[in-house]
Amino acid sequence: MEFRDNKAIYLQIAEYVCEHILLGKWKAEEKVPSVREMAVELEVNPNTVMRTYELLQNKNIINNKRGIGFFIDENAIENVKSFRKVQFMDDELPVLFRNIYLLNIGFDELKSKYETFVKVNFNA
Repeated sequence: MEFRDNKAIYLQIAEYVCEHILLGKWKAEEKVPSVREMAVELEVNPNTVMRTYELLQNKNIINNKRGIGFFIDENAIENVKSFRKVQFMDDELPVLFRNIYLLNIGFDELKSKYETFVKVNFNA
């Protein structure tokens, strides 16, 4: 995984975990990699992974079964969507709106591009 400089690493790891859940790679009730395993895989400090797991636990995306490890919550998909939606609306949408306004992009053009994107990427 290549990390970007503009966002904390633990948040980027949280996005990575959430994406795996949304794509169905990690399913409800499945065990997630241990803190050590994830740290080795992503080449980061275990404390960084622990911080990620604590955040995801607080958002009810994963839960800790003491002595066994971390597992995907049964409602993880809904919780991920809720968590990511708030992040998107607060952080990314204002930047997008600013660019749409500055570049004078119409909603019809935007809709067309969006529909093409979905067709190419998700209706294979």
